[in-house]
Amino acid sequence: MTMGQNVVIEENVTIGQNCSFGHNVVIHSGTVIGDDVVVADNTVLGKQPFKSAVSATTTDTTLTPLVIGNGVKIGAGCVIYSGCKLGDNCFLGDMASVREDVSIGEKTVIGKSVTVENKCTIGAFVKIETGAYITAISTIEDHCFIAPMVTFSNDNYLGRTEERKKHFKGPTLKKAARIGANATILPGKVLGEDCLVAAGSVVTKDVEPGVIVAGVPAKYFGKVKEDQRRKEC
Repeated sequence: MTMGQNVVIEENVTIGQNCSFGHNVVIHSGTVIGDDVVVADNTVLGKQPFKSAVSATTTDTTLTPLVIGNGVKIGAGCVIYSGCKLGDNCFLGDMASVREDVSIGEKTVIGKSVTVENKCTIGAFVKIETGAYITAISTIEDHCFIAPMVTFSNDNYLGRTEERKKHFKGPTLKKAARIGANATILPGKVLGEDCLVAAGSVVTKDVEPGVIVAGVPAKYFGKVKEDQRRKEC
């Protein structure tokens, strides 16, 4: 194991073989780290969430420890919360933030400055690019692609009325769905397998499998060409 200056490792932390930690890394109590993990400078692992007095999705429950699989690489300035599980060979770019109760599958890429809020499930071989925002209570299945600056939302009431708390739900992306840059996906919408959302679109309705939608609001534009579809879909 190699370690930079000012690394803080709290009690009951488990660290595998051949790991590397940059300067000023903080590893909170209970965190479990696999083999061959690389963590860059100024990253915090296993952080406990703060609960705002008006938070609607953060709870006061006891969280399980952060678990980091083998071969994971985590960039500089990242914050990964307790209650998360990162699959083998994931990659997190600089300044990425992953909240509590999040599961991320193997070989998934979480790009620079991406925010993944709490209670999300992200599959394997997913790519989420720079600056995307994944809202709480979202589901992203295997092989999905999310371009830079995509925004998910989960509250049709925009913070007004207690009724909203009964209906919180982020988008669901089925296997191999793709979303272009700067698109916005409204709460609870389901994007079917191997569909494509064009850049800048606003998705206000569910998207059928294998189709392309575009525009504001997003409407049917065509079908994904057969030679561009994943064979598993």
